[in-house]
Amino acid sequence: MTSPETDTGPETTPGTGRETEPAGSADSGGKQRKPRRAGELNAVEFARWGWRQLTSMRTALVLLLLLALAAVPGSIVPQEGVDSLKTSNWQDAHPKLTPIYERLGLFDVYSSPWFAAIYLLLMVSLIGCILPRTKVYWKALRAQPPAAPRHLDRLPASTSYTTDESPEEVLARARTLLKGKRYRLRRTGAGAGAGVDGADAVSAERGYLREAGNLLFHVSIIVVLVGFAMGSLFGYKGGVIVVAGQGFSNIGQQYDEFQPGSLFDEDSMEPFSFTIDDFDVNWIMDGPRAGMAQKFVSHISYTEEPGAEEKTYDLQVNHPLQIGDTELFLIGHGYAPVLTVRDGEGNITYSGPTIFLPEDESFMSFGVVKAPYAEPEGIGMRGLFFPWYMMTDEGDPTTLMGDDRNPLVSLNVWKGDLNLESGPQSVYVLDTSKADQLMGEDDVPYRMDLQVGDTKQLPDGLGSVTFEGVQPWNKLQISQTPGKELALGGVILALIGLLGSLFIRPRRVWVRARRTEEGTLVEVASLDRSGGGDPDVLVARLVTELAPEGTGAAEPRGSTEPAEPAQPENPDNPENPEKKS
Repeated sequence: MTSPETDTGPETTPGTGRETEPAGSADSGGKQRKPRRAGELNAVEFARWGWRQLTSMRTALVLLLLLALAAVPGSIVPQEGVDSLKTSNWQDAHPKLTPIYERLGLFDVYSSPWFAAIYLLLMVSLIGCILPRTKVYWKALRAQPPAAPRHLDRLPASTSYTTDESPEEVLARARTLLKGKRYRLRRTGAGAGAGVDGADAVSAERGYLREAGNLLFHVSIIVVLVGFAMGSLFGYKGGVIVVAGQGFSNIGQQYDEFQPGSLFDEDSMEPFSFTIDDFDVNWIMDGPRAGMAQKFVSHISYTEEPGAEEKTYDLQVNHPLQIGDTELFLIGHGYAPVLTVRDGEGNITYSGPTIFLPEDESFMSFGVVKAPYAEPEGIGMRGLFFPWYMMTDEGDPTTLMGDDRNPLVSLNVWKGDLNLESGPQSVYVLDTSKADQLMGEDDVPYRMDLQVGDTKQLPDGLGSVTFEGVQPWNKLQISQTPGKELALGGVILALIGLLGSLFIRPRRVWVRARRTEEGTLVEVASLDRSGGGDPDVLVARLVTELAPEGTGAAEPRGSTEPAEPAQPENPDNPENPEKKS
């Protein structure tokens, strides 16, 4: 039993090396403190442990993998900021999955909180990993190559030979040879006593840039992330469908889809305008790819600002038009049938090209026509466009391919209130909740098939519809992405750093020369610090360049041959003779 006055000091938790308070210890106020269990961490220790875990290389690699996996839904699931119509169609086709995807933010992946959390954690992890490694690397750059080991013959790749030259001549030639091979030499006698790495040995090292390549690779990842962050915060992306012969001015109200960054300034938008003069597309007519389109060219006239000189450009896929800091990409095309709707009183209530959206590779397209102010009742139509139509045996139209050589429009008709007062409606959606569908014979929905030049009278004196012709449309993506040059530079730096870390091998070489009874004994050894190299070849090459011709040198001992253990000195035992040093 110990006396209360005896100070036993802090106890150490077995296996952790962490000190714990002895049972019944008191704080400075005399209050008894609860003893800490083995492995228990206080708030500061837990925070330090969490920081070390976050800034470890393993965590950075896991977060980088998670970021890549998190981007997969953005490529598979339609994104609202890229194609809102495609997103709404997907949602209508998957009513059960839509609420789940909305809660997970899968329709706007890159703006979701969980994606931003991975993004920020990765940046913090990389910065916390790079800074300590940079400090260690800086110290390694300033440090001398390590002194020559006392027993070079115990290294996996080593050899020796005897020469008549003096040790000074051998070491001088070794220094010149290694310096010519861009090795960094240890200063003679630097921090070592004689016999270790003094006047009898040369120490050299190279491959310091391998770690620089690793650091450059990780820094470049941060540069890429910063570049993408700049584009997301200060840039914008928009989409617009423009019919051939019509124009567009770069203001937010003319975009069909507009997704600005959270710090985007609308005043930074370029004041350009353009007109699509014509659109050319070549169709493959025979062979295994018959019916597919190729070589899309949109002929554009544009001005960079009001009153500026008009310029022309042939916009093609993967060949964007650059106007200042803004890029125009051609990402899609289709057809716009030109329809004219007259009401029961003969007044034109709708006229012009109507954009129909392709539903498959044959360019069979879906579209909507709205004439809400027709008299005596509003008219709404919804149907399909067939570029090269032909009739099936059942009497239904279909399309042969996407070339508009024999176009036809097939429409169903509704009359009454189109419910426009309920709020904003998409031009591609017809609200029939308050309208009545026209029915034909045998109580079958009325269908109107029109070819170019046809005019059909609507039942019940509602009016008529004329199919005037077809015009092509182009879908353009217009974006301003600051920081893309920075991201590109980061990718290039990452490639350079990766190549450096893969192909630069850190190596150490030692040459020792000392006098013996038989002459000057020269020992040469090498160590490949990266693994996977062949230091034996290096040693053999050094000996060939270092030793005078005719000097017999022992073959280097390969890394697969274990080092021979040192034998105790026992001159009385002939099986264990004294080993010469």
